[in-house]
Parts: sequence; structure tokens; C-alpha cells
Amino acid sequence: MSLYPLHTLESAPVASQPLLDKSIKGFGAIPNLHAVMASAPKVLEAYQTLHQLFNQTSRSAEEKTVVWQSINQEHQCHYCVPAHAAIAQMMKVDPQITTNIRQSQVLLDAKLEQLRQITLAIVRQRGVLSDEQQQQFFAAGYGIQQLLEVILGLSQKVMSNYINHLAKTPLDEAFQPFA
Repeated sequence: MSLYPLHTLESAPVASQPLLDKSIKGFGAIPNLHAVMASAPKVLEAYQTLHQLFNQTSRSAEEKTVVWQSINQEHQCHYCVPAHAAIAQMMKVDPQITTNIRQSQVLLDAKLEQLRQITLAIVRQRGVLSDEQQQQFFAAGYGIQQLLEVILGLSQKVMSNYINHLAKTPLDEAFQPFA
């Protein structure tokens, strides 16, 4: 038995119930990650807020996928890698992008590859980038806003990846074909 319950609307703390209802409205069900996070209402609220904010950034669906999946893969998140592969499919992102990231292969689009490289550098170097790394990112057509938005995406993914590691969150049935 897991130390981390998968909460339902009925079992969740009162403060998490409207947040889980929001998950149902957004996803059609309560994703297991949200069910785990419901044990700490402010954690679930923070995660949902970060997710909403990252979705409102200047990033395209492909760019969001590159940021999310690069982080998920680097953190070896058993839950988020397949979950975001499913989400990428729903967002109509070329599946080759997810495949290449999962296989640590170069992305065919040079601009997306630069985004993947800067995302990985931020994760691996704990946010300490050289001027040269930043200039290469800017030369690819990105700006300061987009660089800072990578940090926003990382903030969201650290929460989900680390919680999934702790809780060993079981993969939702909907995501299993992407495992």
C-alpha cells in the first residue's frame, strides 16, 4: 500500500475538493498526480496555477512540449513522460518531437533543438548559464521572455516530477499506451 493516497472528491481534504473538481472539468477525470497532490491543498493549487500560467506563455504547443518533455526525460519521471506524450498528441504536436526527446536525439527543427538544449542546461546547471549559452538561445530567435518562461515550466515540472518520484504515482489508464 502506498503512503500517498489517490484522493477522490469524497476523500480529499475539503480545501482540495474544488481543485479536484477543476481537474475533472479540465481533464474529464482526476489525473492520479492531482489525486496525490490533493493531500496538500496548497500544493495542488500551486501546481494548477503554474500549469495555467505556463499554458498562457508565448510558447507554441511544440515549444511547451519540448520544455515539459525535456525536463520530464531528464528527471526520468515515470509518470510525466507518458502523460505529456498523451498531452502532446491532444495538442496535435508532431509525435517525432516526443520520440526524439525520449531517445535523447537531436530535434530536426534547429530552433526547437536550441530550446531543448537551453532547457537541459538550465536543469543540469541549476540555472547557471554562460553568456555564450544565452547568446546561442537568443540567436535562435528567442528572447529574455522565453528564457524566463523556461524557468516557469521547470517550476511546474519540478513539482510534478519530484512528487511522482516520492509517491510512485500509478500511471492513469489513459496514459498507459504512451508508457
